[in-house]
Amino acid sequence: MGKRPTIRDVAQKAGLSLSTVSLVINDSGYVSPETREKVLQAIDELGYHPSRAARGLASKTSGNIGFILSEDHFSLAEPFYTKIFLGTEFEARNHNYYILLTTVGSRFREPDNVPRFLLERNVDGVIIAGRVNEKLIAYIDRLGLPILLVDYAVPKKHYSSIQMDNRKGAHLAVEHLISLGHREIGFLGGDISHPSIAERYQAYKECMTDHNLTLDSRLIVTEESGTAVENGSNALRTILNRGVRPSAVFAANDAMAIGCIQEAKVHGWKIPDDISVVGFDDIDTSAHIEPPLTTIKVFKEEMGAAAVRTLVQAVKAETRSVMTVHMPVELVVRKSTTRYSGNAAATTRASVG
Repeated sequence: MGKRPTIRDVAQKAGLSLSTVSLVINDSGYVSPETREKVLQAIDELGYHPSRAARGLASKTSGNIGFILSEDHFSLAEPFYTKIFLGTEFEARNHNYYILLTTVGSRFREPDNVPRFLLERNVDGVIIAGRVNEKLIAYIDRLGLPILLVDYAVPKKHYSSIQMDNRKGAHLAVEHLISLGHREIGFLGGDISHPSIAERYQAYKECMTDHNLTLDSRLIVTEESGTAVENGSNALRTILNRGVRPSAVFAANDAMAIGCIQEAKVHGWKIPDDISVVGFDDIDTSAHIEPPLTTIKVFKEEMGAAAVRTLVQAVKAETRSVMTVHMPVELVVRKSTTRYSGNAAATTRASVG
């Protein structure tokens, strides 16, 4: 095996100084496009791979970004945040960064629950996806590391974040049901203190009010502790136990929508003839259940990519300025919704007992 090429070899082949080649490799200063191209061509021809340790010493950075996710969210059953992580992984390559993933529990105590890469100060910044213990966020803040929140916000605190347009998505979902003639539209929610869920619930109420539709509290469930499939089943059951029946429901996320569909089938209902269901997130499972779920598509991988771009910008600028990015969403109409025909209202109340 031949000798591994060094930065000196690159400089010699390109006919440039070591300092100029270093600027290109570390992307740490202005170099003309022509000079940059010379360096990149020499790197390619030599098969040179810069030492991350050497780069770290030169730039005083680790070349790593921490990615923190709660254990509850890191699962095959709810792959929403896993998709966001994949987006960060692919985008990080464009910036010569590695993503270090760790999961954390709901409790936080120093130093037992501090991720290793924080104890070792082995990251240049941290991306936190979803809800984690706010004491952990405060701990990272005290370290002076840039923090980027994805799909979460800390009340009365200001951190840069990547958010989906929850309000727009909820309006699209409810207006879709209204356009199909539905008037008794339920809302199934849980973990209502989560900012995204709270925004979807608020937008649901606004949309109903804007269309002069009655907000029937009996058709609204927000007290579920989580937003998993079983919470969706429980939520629909709660509504039925109140002696009412919606012709359609908007669920806070796809998992709850899937649970709602499962519960409806237990009662012998046909979806969407007897009840229309709309979710939020567009997880992979949504397109493959029976019937395929109408939902709000969230561009999860792009959220992860935007998180990396925003955090890298903060690291390079060495600034703590706060930036909030709202990512677009869109309505995906599948087969779980249909025009209201009155079938649900005609069904006897005994069938919901």
